Amino acid sequence: MQIYFSCSITGGRNEEKTYQRIVQALEADGHFVPTAHLSTPQVMELEDVVDPVQTYERDMQWLSDADAVVAEVSTPSHGVGYEIAAALQMQKPVFCCYQRQRRVSKIITGNTSPTLVLAPYASDDEVVDLLHTFLAALHKSRQ
Repeated sequence: MQIYFSCSITGGRNEEKTYQRIVQALEADGHFVPTAHLSTPQVMELEDVVDPVQTYERDMQWLSDADAVVAEVSTPSHGVGYEIAAALQMQKPVFCCYQRQRRVSKIITGNTSPTLVLAPYASDDEVVDLLHTFLAALHKSRQ
C-alpha cells in the first residue's frame, strides 16, 4: 500500500526517533511511503529548497494517491491538521497516534469519523504494534 506519513516539521521535532521508527516499520512491511523523508534529521534542508506552492501541490497529490494516512500528532502542527482534514474529506483511512501523556487537540480526539483511528501510545514498540493492527484491519476490510 501507499501510506502518507504526516508529522510535525516546523512545530517541533521532539518525536523524530518515533517518526523514524514508524516509517521504518511501514517500509519493512513493504509499504511505499512517499513522505518518508519527513522522519529524517535532514528534513528541514530537504524541504527548504521546495517552493510552498510546489510543496502543497506535491503533498496533495501524494495524499490523493495514498491508500491510508499515518499521522503522529503529539506535537501540534498546522500542516498535519490540514492533511488529516483533507484525508478525511477524501474518505481515506487515517491513523492518528500520539504519546499517551500528551494533550491533543479536541478537534482530533473528538472527531467521530468512521475512517479515523485514534491511537494513544506509551512507547515506540506500542505504536508500531498499534500501527500493525490498524493496517491488518484495513487490509482485511479491502478483501
